[in-house]
Amino acid sequence: MVEEKQKVVVKKKKKKKVIITQGRIYVLATYNNTIITFTDQNGNVIAQNSSGHMGFKGPKKATPYAAGIIIKNLLDKIKETGVKDIVIYLKGIGSGRDGALRAITAAGLNIIAISDITPIPHNGCRQKKPRRV
Repeated sequence: MVEEKQKVVVKKKKKKKVIITQGRIYVLATYNNTIITFTDQNGNVIAQNSSGHMGFKGPKKATPYAAGIIIKNLLDKIKETGVKDIVIYLKGIGSGRDGALRAITAAGLNIIAISDITPIPHNGCRQKKPRRV
C-alpha cells in the first residue's frame, strides 16, 4: 500500500483596514529608551515602536535622534489609517521626548493638545525613623 501525503493549507485572516480621523500618541521617554504608541480615541493600540526595535543599542536608544527616527517610522505605519488630528501625551524625563515632539510637529499632523502625564510624587516616600543614641 502506498501512503498518500495530505497537504494542509492554512489561510491567513485578512487584516481589517481601520479608518481613524483622530488618534492619540503616547511618548514614554526614560533615561534608557524611548517608546511611542499610537492609539485610537478609545485607547486601542494601532501601532507602536521603540528605539530598541529600530536597531539602536545602549545609550543611543535614549537620544533625540533615535526618537525622531522612530516617530517617522511610526507615522509611515499609520499613514494608511487616514489620521489627521492627534493628541500627544508625554511621560518621563528622558531626552527623547523633545526629539519626538519635534518630529511629530514636522510631520504636518494637526496637533489638538499636548499634555504631560509624568507621575510626580506629592510627598515622596516615607521618611526613616529618627535614630536613637
